[in-house]
Amino acid sequence: MAIKDYEFWFLVGTQHLYGEEIFADINSHAEEMCAEWTAKLPCKVVAKPCVKTSQEILSVIEQANNTPECAGVITWMHTFSPSKMWIAGLNALNKPYLHVNTQYNRDIPWDSIDMDFMNLNQSAHGDREHGYIHARMRKKVKVAAGYWKDEEFQNKMAVWMRAAVGAAESRKLRVLRISDNMRNVAVTDGDKIEAQIKLGWQVDHYGVGDIIRCVDAVTEDEIDAQMAEYEKYYDMDTDNIDAVRYQAREEVALKKFLDENGFGAFHTNFEDLQQLRQLPGLAAQDLMRQGYGFGAEGDWKVAAMTRVMKLMSEGMNGGTAFMEDYTYHFEPGNEMLMGSHMLEVCPTIAQNKPKIQVHPLGIGDREDPARLVFKAQTGNAIVVTLVDMGDRLRMIFNDVECKEQVNEMPKLPVAGVLWKPLPCLQTSAEAWIYAGGAHHSVLSYTLTADHMRDFAEIMGIEFIHINKDTEINSFKKELFYNDVAYKLGM
Repeated sequence: MAIKDYEFWFLVGTQHLYGEEIFADINSHAEEMCAEWTAKLPCKVVAKPCVKTSQEILSVIEQANNTPECAGVITWMHTFSPSKMWIAGLNALNKPYLHVNTQYNRDIPWDSIDMDFMNLNQSAHGDREHGYIHARMRKKVKVAAGYWKDEEFQNKMAVWMRAAVGAAESRKLRVLRISDNMRNVAVTDGDKIEAQIKLGWQVDHYGVGDIIRCVDAVTEDEIDAQMAEYEKYYDMDTDNIDAVRYQAREEVALKKFLDENGFGAFHTNFEDLQQLRQLPGLAAQDLMRQGYGFGAEGDWKVAAMTRVMKLMSEGMNGGTAFMEDYTYHFEPGNEMLMGSHMLEVCPTIAQNKPKIQVHPLGIGDREDPARLVFKAQTGNAIVVTLVDMGDRLRMIFNDVECKEQVNEMPKLPVAGVLWKPLPCLQTSAEAWIYAGGAHHSVLSYTLTADHMRDFAEIMGIEFIHINKDTEINSFKKELFYNDVAYKLGM
């Protein structure tokens, strides 16, 4: 599903105490608010008839649970809604949950305000009653306070919506493992059962031979059609067209296998290519351009995160790509990190039109592979990784500033990104390593810490944020406290 195919249900609480004549006004207000939000936010917001009893609340929440296109519910107490009425419904709720503390009118109508007005407009204390019950029930909830038409308030809703859509897509994601992860590497491995329990990822292994049979079955007409796609998006900068056509053959085969078996993400492994003539480079890059998740060297976790983050950022400017910490630049006062990979960096982050080139590859023991070569955009970005800590999944997040890469690398023909991690390279690297961060990550110019924090909270996984305010001693204490909390089952 595209992000616009999802919707969110707006559940407005009230009660019979104030007379039934107010219900029409409440429903009218809710419909007006939803029309505004639908026009401004990533997804449609659907106003449901106001709920007045425990049974009505339970009924609409059970409907939301069983509606695939409903990615979450948004609650608001237009009047005072006794929160014991919400217990059964909130106990049943299995969708992401946003509680908005707003009110229909922006200003107090000083000259006309009376008790009738107060009976209808009680969010200031109705939402606090509601807040108590989700706090008492320890519900995972996002709370947003402010006026419903304000841009800042709507931005909070939009961020949460994208996280909720990411959660919906995560829970139905199937990841293709082509072979296993790179031998003797720990951080790209992990507990696939726990990942499916917490994140919904079904991670399935297929042998390289299954892919080879698909590669061998690709026709010349299919390769010609894929070459036409390459000509549309990239500049051909090689005379070795046969190498490019082989990448086209691999891409056609991979895309068929992914689509026919319902996979949204995949990984390769250069240690296990068997009869494949090239490690998929251009093929993997172009599939990422289309929205598939990818991880190198058997990294199924980063493949899945790439897919989820691409779906979360749909329709936003910028790009999202599989990334690896490649090498450091320790020039005093200008410390930076270059991110790249030997072949597979997504072209959505390119500054200019990528070039298709063919160069030798020092590992894999196969033909020289075609790949896209480019320099990345400048601007603020994030890098995110997910690691298995044994007793939990930990998401590690770093704010970065991508800089212009002014130097050429004639002997390293790869797609590269040059960034300054916040607060500085030294502190960032120390914190990342203390946290157990992987060398693979997902880089995004579109998503922010708020998106990923909301996603982590919805999915119930640990979130570690390295940012401009990070200080190592305090950071180590945060890791220690988190360890204690998880050991106590908090």
